[in-house]
Amino acid sequence: MEFAGIRLKNQLFVAPMAGVTDRPFRQLCRKMGAGLAVSEMVTSNSLLYGSTKTRRRANHCGEPGPISVQIAGADPVMMAEAARHNAANGAQIIDINMGCPAKKVCNVAAGSALMRDELLVARILESVVAAVPDLPVTLKFRTGWDHANRNAATIARIAEQSGIRLIAIHGRTRADLYMGNAEYDTIATVKAQAGIPVIANGDIDSPQKAKFVLDYTGADGVMIGRAAQGRPWIFREIEHYLRTGELLPPPEVSEIHRVCREHLADLHEFYGGIAGVRVARKHIAWYTKGIVGSHAFRQQMNLLETPEGQFAAIDEFFSLQATHSLRLQYDNNNQSETEVLAA
Repeated sequence: MEFAGIRLKNQLFVAPMAGVTDRPFRQLCRKMGAGLAVSEMVTSNSLLYGSTKTRRRANHCGEPGPISVQIAGADPVMMAEAARHNAANGAQIIDINMGCPAKKVCNVAAGSALMRDELLVARILESVVAAVPDLPVTLKFRTGWDHANRNAATIARIAEQSGIRLIAIHGRTRADLYMGNAEYDTIATVKAQAGIPVIANGDIDSPQKAKFVLDYTGADGVMIGRAAQGRPWIFREIEHYLRTGELLPPPEVSEIHRVCREHLADLHEFYGGIAGVRVARKHIAWYTKGIVGSHAFRQQMNLLETPEGQFAAIDEFFSLQATHSLRLQYDNNNQSETEVLAA
């Protein structure tokens, strides 16, 4: 896939998710087959640039390009400055957050709350595009604020007129949060009128679903979010299915164990001891979700305070699984939704 002179190996995108798509997760998903991984959202408030959280979110050391950084805010001047700041620190693509439904984001008129003010949307987009003339600017948004105000088609027209080079649309309104089912009719409508690439997002959790959404909407690519949590190999599964029409077998226990272990090591190194252990807990829960005995295992895991303890626990857990089956079979019907701040 190509856009704005940037060539990607495929049309599979990792959705920006606050608290999830840090550098270790982005690198893992790229390794597993994703064409592009967008960073978790970075504030446009320059007063926070020096904070530990913002510095970690803007850390791209060793990350393969192209590097896409998502910025969030509601002030055109601050957003333009945030774009310049991140461009100076290695960003090769600037993505604008207009999809996050979280209260703490929408309460400051940012994220999906921006969709209620189309004039402000135009000012922000034009300001950011002008601030980084040498970089492509992309935009992620939802179908609208609520079901009575689905204005994605209007936002898409504003985006294209403002110089945005690619848009990604989550098939829910802000009022939907992550409840119910994503709808793709709005995405199809936007794609039919758009002159820039359109990426479809929302409930894409299998190779078959990815193909259905691409065929139904005519979108240029798909963006995967929650379905990649604990399943980063979903990108290679989708890529293989789209290319061959065949499903790959599920990963063997030994591979899941190895991927989980390597991911944990990266998290511990990236965040440091105590913080790394705490961040790793949710990823361990996602890797083991739906596996027999995982509930008790997660309770045990939450009591561990050291990297060594986590490694020993997952080694024991997966060794036990390996004695029963070479491949893990997930019970998707029994998997509970995990609330994640997703942009």
